[in-house]
Amino acid sequence: MNKQFTILMVCMGNICRSPTAEGVMRARLQQAGLDHLVGVDSAGTHAYHVGEAPDPRSCRAAGKRGYDLSQQRARQVSAADFERFDLILAADRHNMTALRAMCPASCRARLDYILAPLGKQPPQEVPDPYYGGPHGFDLVLDLIESASDGWISQLRQWGITQPTG
Repeated sequence: MNKQFTILMVCMGNICRSPTAEGVMRARLQQAGLDHLVGVDSAGTHAYHVGEAPDPRSCRAAGKRGYDLSQQRARQVSAADFERFDLILAADRHNMTALRAMCPASCRARLDYILAPLGKQPPQEVPDPYYGGPHGFDLVLDLIESASDGWISQLRQWGITQPTG
């Protein structure tokens, strides 16, 4: 990933929340004209679904809003990710705990929550829609869309902007 800045979205199995976050952030970055500067990927803290496509319910809900998750495949967070990514965003406190346990002390400042830009203290968690109905997948999208816009504002504050011509 040869980008100026890189973001990794993380949930437990990398089939619902984090692939949705990856897809939404990619689309929002493209809309903002920042996709050539910022790379996005996703992973899970557990290896339950490595190699699998995102949950069909996530794909359906995302597709209704114009997001394509079909090319993504689940993978597990690796030790190299902590050096490779500038920002590693957890879906919830359980995944944050797992990330902190794996993360070298020198990289801990890179960890945050997907929903951190929404300004809740402590940060609101992205609920896991896996065992629920379709409404849960729509709620995940609502939250992640808002948070993605917030992260893009933050990226701009950090000086990651498209050049003015």
